[in-house]
Formats: sequence, structure tokens, C-alpha cells
Amino acid sequence: MVNSKDPRSFLPLRPIEFEILLVLMGGDSHGYAIIKEAEERWPGAGRLETGTLYRALRRLTKAGMVMPSDRRPAPEADDERRRYFAITPFGKSVAAAEARRLEAQVGVARTRELLSKVGGGVR
Repeated sequence: MVNSKDPRSFLPLRPIEFEILLVLMGGDSHGYAIIKEAEERWPGAGRLETGTLYRALRRLTKAGMVMPSDRRPAPEADDERRRYFAITPFGKSVAAAEARRLEAQVGVARTRELLSKVGGGVR
């Protein structure tokens, strides 16, 4: 599904949707691997539930940001039950727009002295 809409019309993304797009920017992945990578980036945030992940993947697929992928690893490194997903060019555009939006917010947080100028720590 090709989407010609302005990527900014999808902003702000839900945090889980942005996280999925970030994971898929690194290459095609299956649900469990997406959960594990997201949990590594969000220590202490709690477990990402499978149902939550797949609902978000359905929304992203319907919007044209993600698509099922036929690309699979070697059979000995794979489980045939896994469903793989890939980010689409439109998904990359939306992820980039969301990153720019968040970057602008962080810039404001720094000017308001909520974050230090270097290192990101709280002042």
C-alpha cells in the first residue's frame, strides 16, 4: 500500500509505533525480536505485551508504514511460525518526521534548562 499523504499528518506517533519503526530501520524483524530490542532501549519500562505489539503493527501496516516481509534467515536460525516485518519508504519518512519533531522538543527542553546542553543529564 503506497501512501502519498504528508508524513507529518501522522504525528505525533505513539511511542510504541515510533519504537517499532526504529527497530525496523535496522532491518526486517519478527515480533519477539522487536519486543526484545525495545525492552533493551526502555529498561525499567515494563514488559511490552505481544498483543500491544501486534495491534501497533496492524495500525502501521494499514497506514502503509510497515509491511509483512518474506525475507527470512537461514532455516536453522529461524522458526517458521515467526512473522517478519519491514519498514516501507513511507514509514521511513514518517519516522524521520517524528525524530525531527522530538528533536525540536528536546531543543526547547534544553533552552528551558530541563536538560544540560551536553550529555543530556538533568541540571
